[in-house]
Amino acid sequence: MEVSQKNIDIEDKHSQEHPISLKRMRFAVSSFYFGQGIAFASWASRIPDIKHNLELSDAALGTILLALPAGQLCTMPLSARLVSLCGSRKIIVIAAPLYVLALCLLGLASSSLLLMASLFLFGIIGNIANISINTQGVEAEKLYGKSIMASFHGAWSVAGFTGALIGLAMINLEMNPFEHFCFIILLIFANTLINHRFLVSTKPSSNSNSQGNFFVKPDASLALLGVVGFCCMGTEGAMFDWSGVYFKEIVEAPARFVVVGYASFMVMMATGRFIGDRIISSFGRKRTIQYSGLTISTGMAISVFFPSIIPATLGFMLVGLGVSSVVPTLYSIAGKNKRISPGTALAMVSSISYFGFLLGPPLIGYISAISSLRYSYALIGCFGLLIAFLVSRAKAFDEV
Repeated sequence: MEVSQKNIDIEDKHSQEHPISLKRMRFAVSSFYFGQGIAFASWASRIPDIKHNLELSDAALGTILLALPAGQLCTMPLSARLVSLCGSRKIIVIAAPLYVLALCLLGLASSSLLLMASLFLFGIIGNIANISINTQGVEAEKLYGKSIMASFHGAWSVAGFTGALIGLAMINLEMNPFEHFCFIILLIFANTLINHRFLVSTKPSSNSNSQGNFFVKPDASLALLGVVGFCCMGTEGAMFDWSGVYFKEIVEAPARFVVVGYASFMVMMATGRFIGDRIISSFGRKRTIQYSGLTISTGMAISVFFPSIIPATLGFMLVGLGVSSVVPTLYSIAGKNKRISPGTALAMVSSISYFGFLLGPPLIGYISAISSLRYSYALIGCFGLLIAFLVSRAKAFDEV
């Protein structure tokens, strides 16, 4: 039977009367990925305005921004426990509206201390939403019986573009961050109201080895997946935060083309996520991630050895394509772990991976300060080779 003809029952009072198609379920899950992405992109688009309004120096802003990943990392055990005990559907329906309410608090912050506290809360709720929605993605993929996780992360990437465009429109309309974020509230609340009943119903975990406890029996295979994620997210962080600087200082692109590097990376990352599931179906998860690592290294090598606008743009495009399927695939594999509940497994992999996103950009800055930004990017290129090597040793790829 074709996927489009299959039906699943959603556990609500209407489930027996209205069976839900897999396509409708997939759309609902994608909509929550999109919602989380647009909320985060909305915050990112207004950072300059908030910085200006609070009269923050670059150093002060950098310190304040650490509150967000701190909140995310501190909440990993809680996120795993909540999802394992209550089920991902219940948690995401609560976390998604709370996430955008926390976003509004950022727009109301009238001092650096309040902004830091609001960012910490934004990180806490964001992590709970992240673990629950990725658990939804894993469960949806199980029902489909084929790889679809990359397309969910593609929805998040598209939300990044959409959020940036909305932010630009709001700035041109001279709306302050709080007014902007209130508009996003309407979108997220409407999405939750319309699509929550089509999410995958998951039961609390009965796995005796996990029981929602993040610290019980660490799994070596999940730790290795986390290291692979660390390398990938370290690369992503370097591209997000330093691609514009690289094009300005190393490529010496004209001012109007400085954004080309970042844009080319983002476009190819989103594109790669929408075609990634087909590639995985053709080559398998293990080989796809190995090729992804080599693609990352190749793209970085091109941009480092040929620092002019056309080769560097091509190199950044390859890096975007390379990173596109790595994290979605790691989450998919982690969620299928037979010894630990999906929420706990995802939290383990996310915890290690996110350190890469946190440490990658500062590492670039430190190396650049003592040598050159080109050497920094050359080191990040080695992450791709490390990904290919580690995946060849990861037994978790052979278990799915």
